[in-house]
Amino acid sequence: MKKPRYVRLADVLSTAIQDGKLAPGTKLPTHRAFAERAGVALATATSAYRELEKRGLVVGEAGRGTFVRDLGLPPTLGVQQTATDGLVDLIFNMPGDAGDTDMLRAGLRQLTVAGDLEAMLRYQPHGGRAHERRIIARSLASILGPIDPECLLMTSGGQHGLATIVLGLLRRGEAVATDTLIYPGFKSVAALQGLELVPVEGWAGVMDPDELDRQCRDRRVRAVYLMPTVHNPLGAVMDEMTRLRIIEIARKHDLLIIEDAAYAFLESNPPPSLFSIAPKRTIYVGSFSKSIATGLRLGYVVSPTTHIDRLLEVIRATTWNAPAIVSGLVTGWVEDGTLARSEEARKQDGAKRQQICRAVLDGSEVLGHRNAGFAWLPLEKGIRAEPVVTRLKELGVSASGAEPFATTLAVPQALRLAFGGVPIDELDGVLQKVRDAVEEVSGA
Repeated sequence: MKKPRYVRLADVLSTAIQDGKLAPGTKLPTHRAFAERAGVALATATSAYRELEKRGLVVGEAGRGTFVRDLGLPPTLGVQQTATDGLVDLIFNMPGDAGDTDMLRAGLRQLTVAGDLEAMLRYQPHGGRAHERRIIARSLASILGPIDPECLLMTSGGQHGLATIVLGLLRRGEAVATDTLIYPGFKSVAALQGLELVPVEGWAGVMDPDELDRQCRDRRVRAVYLMPTVHNPLGAVMDEMTRLRIIEIARKHDLLIIEDAAYAFLESNPPPSLFSIAPKRTIYVGSFSKSIATGLRLGYVVSPTTHIDRLLEVIRATTWNAPAIVSGLVTGWVEDGTLARSEEARKQDGAKRQQICRAVLDGSEVLGHRNAGFAWLPLEKGIRAEPVVTRLKELGVSASGAEPFATTLAVPQALRLAFGGVPIDELDGVLQKVRDAVEEVSGA
């Protein structure tokens, strides 16, 4: 079968890019200019460029045009965890502490003394063991209000919690409203389910309720995904009035609210959670990855009773149950105060790192929560992120641009710096490399 014209045009450009005739950073002609040069309709030229974007060969930038990607940088950088041998990793936020291994040893010893080890070798209830669900539910009461433990389901991490919600409650092709920049893991699971992500404009990580209302009037939106307390990647905390307005819009348009609380523990004085205000409409997702350790894959979903059976079906189909050894270990830490101490240590450590970041990048706009181990660095007009990322790689630093986080077609030019796992005595030097790379690319 003969290929469509736009695919053949994309093939020609693809060959030129692969052969190096079109070097990384080359700006392609406008859609109209390319259409005239190729003797095709504007719609055909636009489809050809779109095909190149799907192949990960070019990237469109708002107000600047379409550029050839650096093929040495995977298009999913920031979404898929790739090998960074010999590189300082500023892509994945992996907070840690020198005492974490001692904490693990002590926890395992306590588990062998107090835990029912034989029971941990058996299949568990899909939503988690009843007594452990009660422990986590009690620990969340100050944030979410009283929770029926039967409405709290244990998952193999927060990402698994999001996947459970999407696969269980949203149908292929349905639309979900999101911020213009969001956690890449939600983008991944949304793509797996074939969901349409509807970007809603706002202010530095806080969604505009009026814009959400407009989007819902223009199309059928099924749900809204939010990180209202310590947004990833911008670190924003949504104020209470905006939360109330978001809930009002959700009720008006019958939206399911997905509240991602992965970093919420970093905010010492948060506004009321969306779940606590609208528990019959909101599903709350949390985990212990950032507050204790990323390798301990334990999370939870708190849901209205109407969705529990469907969510349990997905847990059964995907993991059967969260590992009992991990859940026993973590709930032991919840009870004995280890979790609270770890959360406080993460906040103090993040605060120190934010101070270092702002000191080194003084003069640049840096967005980030005061206690977070990550920050967002918007680049000045005219500076593209991809050459900066390439230069950083040459300097031994692995970093990510905005593309993995963006839900808009036009990707903002910025760097996401996840420095929670960098030894703190090395952080100043690493961030100086970031500053130097930006200055080199800008020609300053």
